[in-house]
Amino acid sequence: MSIRDVYIVDAVRTPIGKFGGALSSVRPDDLAAHVVRSLVDRTPDLDPARIDDVYFGDANGAGEDNRDVARMAVLLAGLPASVPGVTVNRLCGSGLEAVIQAARAIALGDASVAVAGGVESMSRAPWVLQKPERAFPAGHQQLHSTTLGWRMTNPRLPAEWTVALGEGAELVADKHAISREAQDAFALASHQKAAEAWAKGLYDGEVVPYEGVDLVRDECIRDSTSTEALARLKPSFRRDGGTVTPGNASPLNDGAAALLLVDEDGLRETGREPLARIRASAVTGIEPQLFGLGPVEAVRRALEKSGRGFGDLTTFELNEAFAAQSLGCLAEWPELDPAVVNPRGGAIAIGHPLGASGARLAGAVAHQLAAAGSGTGLAALCIGVGQGLALVLER
Repeated sequence: MSIRDVYIVDAVRTPIGKFGGALSSVRPDDLAAHVVRSLVDRTPDLDPARIDDVYFGDANGAGEDNRDVARMAVLLAGLPASVPGVTVNRLCGSGLEAVIQAARAIALGDASVAVAGGVESMSRAPWVLQKPERAFPAGHQQLHSTTLGWRMTNPRLPAEWTVALGEGAELVADKHAISREAQDAFALASHQKAAEAWAKGLYDGEVVPYEGVDLVRDECIRDSTSTEALARLKPSFRRDGGTVTPGNASPLNDGAAALLLVDEDGLRETGREPLARIRASAVTGIEPQLFGLGPVEAVRRALEKSGRGFGDLTTFELNEAFAAQSLGCLAEWPELDPAVVNPRGGAIAIGHPLGASGARLAGAVAHQLAAAGSGTGLAALCIGVGQGLALVLER
């Protein structure tokens, strides 16, 4: 059996909304449907019935995104009922995992045309209540927030594995001696690059605003922030000697993203030139408390599989869960030119809607390669509970 080439024909995303912000009134299944519908509408030569499957990443799945949000997106988007959908969960890597799974199906001949993406509404993530061990408890019961992080943690897990995500970022800062000043400088650059990219119209061909919502640009970008403003923020996780603050960490967000993937036959049916071709991917594990360094080995393996090296990269979208973890990864890739990393801003400015972020990164790389005309690009994320995921694209 021959392995087929897999192409990304198009990629779209919503503007990323802040927690409790402009998109908080929109259900996650509606956000997912919006990007699926927008993607299909942008390729009018493709019969939607030709879509073999829709893969969507979703990290929480505890609220309105329950019951297979990918399938709900298909139905809400008005696609034929014959188009199936599957939801995948690799926490922060869910959207990229969806892209990889769709690409794998096409490469193996199980599909010719697929949609892959991700969605998250952290604003609308519900509180959940565990069922009591026995009926009719007389005492108070605890609600757990499903917005972010550990909950209902299994007591058999070692305590050092289940630290807060921000404490994990502090551990990476300790490991690589990353100062508060370095983290704030990294965060400031993220906002500056994102603001400049929007001002230049670099996101115009990629972002599809949600109708009826007054949001046309990523909501968390702070054009006017400064070194002094970031320095005034207090540490969030370590009161004494802490370096991780709200200013040098990604915020809580809402958003969705989707990509159209095809083989050669599907490409002819779209009548379009592809943005990029998928080259290789890799996933790795690491101790949960050091999750921020998860991409280190995944990126190395993906590049090795692709026959490429750090010096070949035209662009590299590295998810900025925290400035500390991003800088920690960069410290372990001395061969990498940091100038190619997140050239249009990263998640500290743009936002990190968990299940959507990986799809956003893959789409961003594809659009950047298309704009450049040629090159090799890479998308990678750290993942809570200790994993890393990477995807190599080329044009």
